[in-house]
Amino acid sequence: MIRRDALGQLPVRTALPALRAALDGPGSVVLCAPPGTGKTTLVPLDLAGLTGDGPVRRVLVAEPRRMAARAAARRMAWLLGEEVGAGSAPAQGWGRVGYTVRGERRAGPRTAVEVVTTGVLLQRLQRDPELAGVDVVVLDECHERHLDADTSAAFLLDVRETLRPELRLVAASATTDAEGWARLLGGAEGAAPVVEAAGVSHPVEVVWAPPERPVRPPHGTRVDPALLTHVAGVVRRALRERTGDVLCFLPGVGEIGRVAGELAGVDAEVLQVHGRAPAAVQDAVLAGGNGVRRVVLATSVAESSLTVPGVRVVVDSGLARVPRMDHARGLSALTTVRASRAAARQRAGRAGREAPGAVYRCWPEGEDGRLPAFPDPEIRVADLTAFALQAACWGDPAADGLALLDAPPAGALAAAREVLTAIGAVDGDGRATERGVRMARLGLHPRLARALLDGAPEAGVRRAAEVVALLSEEPPRAYGDDLAAAWRTARRGGDAYAARWRQEARRLASAAGGPRGGSGVDTGAGGGRGTGQPRAGADAGGGRGAGEPLSDDAVAGLVAALAFPERVARARGAGSYLMASGTGAELAGAGAQAGWGHRPGSSGSSGAGDGSGLRDAPWLAVAVADRPVAAASARVRLAAVIDEETARAAAPALYASGEEVRWSDGDVVARRVTRLGAIELAARPLTAPDPGLLRDAVVSGLRREGLGLLRWPAAAASLRQRMAFVHRELGAPWPDVSDAALLESVEEWLGVELGRARRRADLERIDAGQALARLLPWASGDAVRFDELAPERIEVPSGSRVRVDYGGAQPVLAVKLQELFGWQESPRVAGGRVPVLVHLLSPAGRPAAVTADLASFWRDGYRSVRAELRGRYPKHPWPEDPSAAEPTRHTSARLKRG
Repeated sequence: MIRRDALGQLPVRTALPALRAALDGPGSVVLCAPPGTGKTTLVPLDLAGLTGDGPVRRVLVAEPRRMAARAAARRMAWLLGEEVGAGSAPAQGWGRVGYTVRGERRAGPRTAVEVVTTGVLLQRLQRDPELAGVDVVVLDECHERHLDADTSAAFLLDVRETLRPELRLVAASATTDAEGWARLLGGAEGAAPVVEAAGVSHPVEVVWAPPERPVRPPHGTRVDPALLTHVAGVVRRALRERTGDVLCFLPGVGEIGRVAGELAGVDAEVLQVHGRAPAAVQDAVLAGGNGVRRVVLATSVAESSLTVPGVRVVVDSGLARVPRMDHARGLSALTTVRASRAAARQRAGRAGREAPGAVYRCWPEGEDGRLPAFPDPEIRVADLTAFALQAACWGDPAADGLALLDAPPAGALAAAREVLTAIGAVDGDGRATERGVRMARLGLHPRLARALLDGAPEAGVRRAAEVVALLSEEPPRAYGDDLAAAWRTARRGGDAYAARWRQEARRLASAAGGPRGGSGVDTGAGGGRGTGQPRAGADAGGGRGAGEPLSDDAVAGLVAALAFPERVARARGAGSYLMASGTGAELAGAGAQAGWGHRPGSSGSSGAGDGSGLRDAPWLAVAVADRPVAAASARVRLAAVIDEETARAAAPALYASGEEVRWSDGDVVARRVTRLGAIELAARPLTAPDPGLLRDAVVSGLRREGLGLLRWPAAAASLRQRMAFVHRELGAPWPDVSDAALLESVEEWLGVELGRARRRADLERIDAGQALARLLPWASGDAVRFDELAPERIEVPSGSRVRVDYGGAQPVLAVKLQELFGWQESPRVAGGRVPVLVHLLSPAGRPAAVTADLASFWRDGYRSVRAELRGRYPKHPWPEDPSAAEPTRHTSARLKRG
């Protein structure tokens, strides 16, 4: 029986006529409706014709999260007076509202409205691009900009343009870029209509409740415990000051657990809502209270799609957890960031859904304006490997034909394609292979799909599927950091995670039970051998005979290594490892050395502790790792013990052996080295290294340590200064002899010497001046004028040949004043372009005057210098007219004798 009283109270009903008109006209529409208006529940029912007498159409509703999908389906079924996926009588079979999430389907032939996750929608589009039988697709909460949702929208628009122009699309959100979505959905026909539904919003009072003392900003998945203690205190304050249930937003499961512990003893029922919470707990929260006051601790899943009855107060920590990709280190992980202003508005609105309420914001009011306006779209910051595979399977490997609000970053997409090529998912042109299509249909990240397909022949389908299921949803921290131990815990476990794990493992085992997934592809840095037969070596327990099955520990290590071959790691100290990617990795307890030290009880810490079973392992396959902002190394959060043979089997293209001649620690090092990526497996000295490699190493050393490695006698330094002067004044063809230019052209002017150099000592014996002269423009004939343009010495009237200093901005000639008597003009160089600056010295060689115009000096400046120095140096000539006097290097008495 339809609950028409409840349907009639939903504010979105006033927008339904405009919505229907838009779908009957252009066929696509953007629906903007505040939270609580009924856009997720009433709109699909109305479009399916389930609330009136019109024809029934099949509507597919896409939600970003499993929890929201199940909750929306249950709410719609309740409004129809039915159970989800079941009719009012057994004979009716399946009901009119159902849902499908990964590993669970409750829908059938009678289902008119089916709620699916965006991941499930992608799978359906790949299998059946026409979406046969579906009349309308509603993309709910599109403002969240999840990658699967953006990809689904792009595929659906492609379907409308090429296959099914009659397919109707609705992009629905509470807060979104309506104009951007309208342009995207409208395409070449112009912007799609935007229908807005006014909500019945109750006033929400904003209470600013920042911590009294500064707290450390979040790093990776770590949140300062002081902030979480403060949030718990604000919840207690809200319970004292307000009535109704309290909804508290926190970034992740770890933070929810810590705050729940801090709230022990409060006079309220404390509930935890997140993607990993048991379905029964989720249902209980969404069903409303039973007269007992509640505190609901939730992640961002409660921002939208879900209504938590009874909430009058929101406590907002101001944090969110989002995916980030560190392409330089190949690490993809969740990280904690400041929530956007749009998210803060969404969260605050939860307090005013049913009555006036209040939001307590745990940050200063002055910081609010500096928050980002909207969250970053995932396509800009996340790992794009799965997106790239979806695009390749769709037939658009470059993704340049997809209608996307934001184009994928070129670098991130290129890195994703490298991984896909390495695991055999795409060919050299980026097109999906048969193996790649099978990977895409497994509903896994391509790395995990590769691990399942290639690990199953060695480990068995069931066991490979169980380990991959562990990797697809990271186990609780309480399971520890040892993947094999976590696997055993999940097998024994009776918690909600273990139940979900068993369900996913069964799904994967069934999906992988077909033909073997080999392709014969050598899979390189992103994968390993693509033959489906990667042979692991001895297991962690000490070995096995030919034909013996792998132990569970060996299976865990093999599967993890197949999924993340660039993260196989070898020990380099207590709790410290080097991954094949070149990134360091630290186990819990060794973190102080890496710069991210562990604080007992801190959010996001590993459950391994100093007693981790991984600590003494010579090799690890690192499954989960992140790198805090200020840390030099990654933090290992989940790994398995392996041996070298398994590491090499998982990543054969990273294995290389050859001559390695390089500059290291100040000299040339020549060795024959065997490596697995950045990990050095073995090395021995080379007695006769390849001359080309030797030359490259010497050049590298010069460029790294500078020209000071060469010998620079005074003549060489003077030559370089003269060459620099001529280049500065005359330009080409005179060469640039700056450090940067000489190091760039080092093989040109040092070619002969470099061919003979084998080590640092050989460089130190090279006379740089002799080599530098090769750069003079001999080919053009200009080199013969070099001494004329920049003479090393200038002959003065006394007959002395005095060295010119070219080290400054202007050439300098430092000479005793008496030697210049009779010289009417200062000398000039660079073909007469540049006057030489004359430093006139006393008979004792001390500075007396500086001039670039001798005639002016003799006329105006000499008189004062003569008066000052004549008494001090009476034995030297001081004529009244120096311009007509005889130049001399001697005293007056010697002149007379002469």
